[in-house]
Formats: sequence, C-alpha cells, structure tokens
Amino acid sequence: MPLQRSNTADKFIVDRRKPHRNSDVARAVRKTRDRLSQQAGNPDFDRELLNLHARAMTSGAVAIPLLVLAIAAAGRLAGVGNEIGLWALFTLTCYTIVAFMARRIERTEASELNPLQTRREFLVGHFLCGLGWAWFVLLGCAACEVDQFQVVKAVVMLLAMAGTALMASSLSGTLLVTFAVPVALYAYVGTRLWMPVEAIMAGLLVVSLPFFAYVARQLNRSSLMLLSFRSEKDALIAELETAKSMSDEARRRAEDANLAKSRFLASMSHELRTPLNAILGFSEVMANEVLGPMSNPTYRDYAHDVHDSGQHLLDLINEILDLSRIEAGRYQLNEEPVMLLNIVEDCCHMMELRARNKDIRVIQDFEQTLPRLFADERAVRQIALNLLSNAIKFTATGGEIRVRVGWTAGGGQYISIKDNGPGIPEDEIPIVLSAFGQGSIAIKSAEQGTGLGLPIVQGLLAMHGGEFELHSKLREGTEAIAIFPLSRVMEELPALPTAAVAARRR
Repeated sequence: MPLQRSNTADKFIVDRRKPHRNSDVARAVRKTRDRLSQQAGNPDFDRELLNLHARAMTSGAVAIPLLVLAIAAAGRLAGVGNEIGLWALFTLTCYTIVAFMARRIERTEASELNPLQTRREFLVGHFLCGLGWAWFVLLGCAACEVDQFQVVKAVVMLLAMAGTALMASSLSGTLLVTFAVPVALYAYVGTRLWMPVEAIMAGLLVVSLPFFAYVARQLNRSSLMLLSFRSEKDALIAELETAKSMSDEARRRAEDANLAKSRFLASMSHELRTPLNAILGFSEVMANEVLGPMSNPTYRDYAHDVHDSGQHLLDLINEILDLSRIEAGRYQLNEEPVMLLNIVEDCCHMMELRARNKDIRVIQDFEQTLPRLFADERAVRQIALNLLSNAIKFTATGGEIRVRVGWTAGGGQYISIKDNGPGIPEDEIPIVLSAFGQGSIAIKSAEQGTGLGLPIVQGLLAMHGGEFELHSKLREGTEAIAIFPLSRVMEELPALPTAAVAARRR
C-alpha cells in the first residue's frame, strides 16, 4: 500500500515534504533501529554475547598461555623431556588462533556477523585447545623426580577450567567443549591405574566440570540480564532523542510562525492605521459638527459610535503590535532617569474619571523618598495604566483599589495595585498571564478586553530585568505587583555645597 502524504504541512509536527528539517528525527530513528538490531539480533542477544566473548578472549589472551609456558618451564626443569615443549607449542598455537579469531570478530560490525557460523568457529577453536589439554593429560614422566605427577596435572587442569569458566562465560558450552575430553581421559587414566590419589583427583575433576559449567551459566545469565537492561536503556534514550528532535522541530516551526506573524503585523501596521486615522478624524468632525449642524441627531450618534469603535480598534492594534515587538525583541527602550512616584500618580489621575463613574475609591499609598529609576517612561506608564485599567474593569461598583509604590526587600522598587473584586481562580492564573488569555470571570464580564494587558506588562518588565507577580483569591480580590530590580535604581548624589557652607567651612 503506497504511503499517503498529507497536503497540509501544519497537520503534523514532522513534515515529510521537508527532509532537511527532519534530519534529526530520521537520524535518531535510524540510530535506534541499528543499535537495537546490532545488539539484540534475536531474543538471546547472540551477536552481543559473541562480541562480549571476543572481547574477553582478547583481553585475557595472555592468562592461559602464561600458565602453559609456566607448566612447560617447570616440566623441563623436572625432566619431562621434549614432549612437553611440543605440547606447549601446540596449545599456544590453538589459543593464538582463538585470540586472532576474537580480534577479527571484535573489529567486525555486529550487524555483519553471522551468529551461527561465528559460534561454530569459536567452539571449534576451543575444542582444539581442549585437545591440547587432553595431550597434557597423556604426558608421562618416568624420569621425573616429582611425586604424585598426576595430582599436579589435576591441579593444573582445575586452574585452567576455572580460568576458562570466567573468561568464556559469554559463550555457552565453551567449558564443556574444551574440557570434556581431557576430564574423561584423565578419569580413564586414573581408573586404569587404580591408585587412590589418582582416583580421588579424577572424581574431583569430574565433579568440578559441571560445577564450573554451572558457574559459567550463571555468569552468562548475568550478562544477558545486563544486556537486556542496556537495551531497554538505549531504547529509552532513543525515544528521548526522538522526542527531543520532534520538540526541536516543533519549536523551529513555532519560531518561524512567530516571525511570520511579527513581519505580517509590522507590514500591516501602516495599512491599518492610515484608514483608521481617517475614520477617527472624519467621525470626530462629524460628531462635533465642525462643518455645520446635522439636521438628524441619529447621524450624530452614529458618528460618535464610529469614532468610539475606531478608537477601540486602534487601541487593539497598538496592543497587538506592542506585544509582537516585545516577543520579537524589536521593542526599543528609551531609557532615562524617571520618578516612579510621579508616573504612577499621573496614571491614577488619568484613570480617576473611570473609577469615579463606577464609584470606586482609589487609595494611594506611596513612599515619598524614592530615588529615580533608569527606565523607559512610556513603558513604565503603560505598565501602570494596564494594571489600573484591569483593576477598575473587574472591581464592582462601590469597590476599592489600593495603589502602593515603595521599596522591595532586595533594594528595588515596586508598584502594587490591589482590588477587592471577584478575584481569579488559582488554576486560571496561567491562562490570564498568556497572550489573549481570559479567565471565566472576564468572559462573563460586560467589559471584556483583549487579554493582552498582562502579557505586555510581563514583557516590558522582563526587558527592564524586573518581575511580575499576580496574587489572587476567589471572592477576595487580586493584587498585581510590578517589581523593578536594584540595578535600575539610581543612587542620589550628595548636594553640592553652597557658597555660604563653603565659607563656614573655611
């Protein structure tokens, strides 16, 4: 069935028509698939176990050959003869073949391994090593001065079995393939001689072989468990990488959409404001009857409605443009020393008429000894006006608004506007602080806004390095706090001494 492609690029996070944007996602998915196929292969993790076995044989390639060399040297000193040298040469050759085989497999990509063939090659190599140990069992020493030579060979066999069980545990069956023939041969020789010590050592070897096989099997199970955990961990990491790539793709697309929105709003600002200015100007001329009286008073009312609607639309456009410039980082601050008290006081006077129309009392609680702030006066005024406008809008008739300006605990300055309105539910505060977000009370209110006032306040404060806090309880009121940091506070310089003070000092 052919793959169905979507015609809308915005329907999915991953757009199939843009492979250059999907490179991270494709790379993460491909890496995950390769990793899982290379490590798992089948439920027994055969490829990874073969790699572990090859790594173990490579790292421990010196251990058993050193044991063989030590036995050969000791045998020569004890007078075994040249046969032990030939045995050592054959055994070292077998272990060298296994080591080179392990090095080759270790350098081969796991996905290119043939598990059955590689396992068969390893078992054949270990079987050849076992033939070397079988030769060791058959070694005799008539001229040796060593008592209990068969006991010494049994001890050496036990050491070799223990080392092989530890190193070759990743490949199941290695211990039995290597030492089944030597142990059986030793048991046969011991029973033929029928000496008590040799019989005991033969029995010990026969018992030790399944014991070491059990230990190797337990180590193999531990390796399987670790591989399973690592596979799950890698799968989880791959999922996280894929999710991160998808989130990066979504973020890039959101940034592109936001940039397109900002460019659109910037290009449309002139086209929208030009006709609005004409509408506002002509409607004001008509409403005020500048060019002559209107015979029909309804037309005058219509002119007032047109002017009010145009002014509302212009305010909305200005708010959207301000927010888009803040989000795009294009809002330019005209920073200068300003008095926060004077700005907030002017804003209270500007909003006094609206508050008086709703019989709302505005209480001013200002600290009078505040130094100047280094800030943008227009931005500070917009912050205060937006907060006051929201407080008046959602405070019931006969309510009260308390406006405070003062020091913060960290040495900065703050504006606090607290009302006794209906408040905001706690779960709706993030909605209110988002662009175009409105709470349930604002939606039911007769004075619905655009939901841009508080996001603009947050953006302007962030540009000044400040913070915005909104505390509210249902049916108790809301408090909005705009905080300017200590770095914005300008220290007052000491007054210059006057001529009289200077003369007094002299």
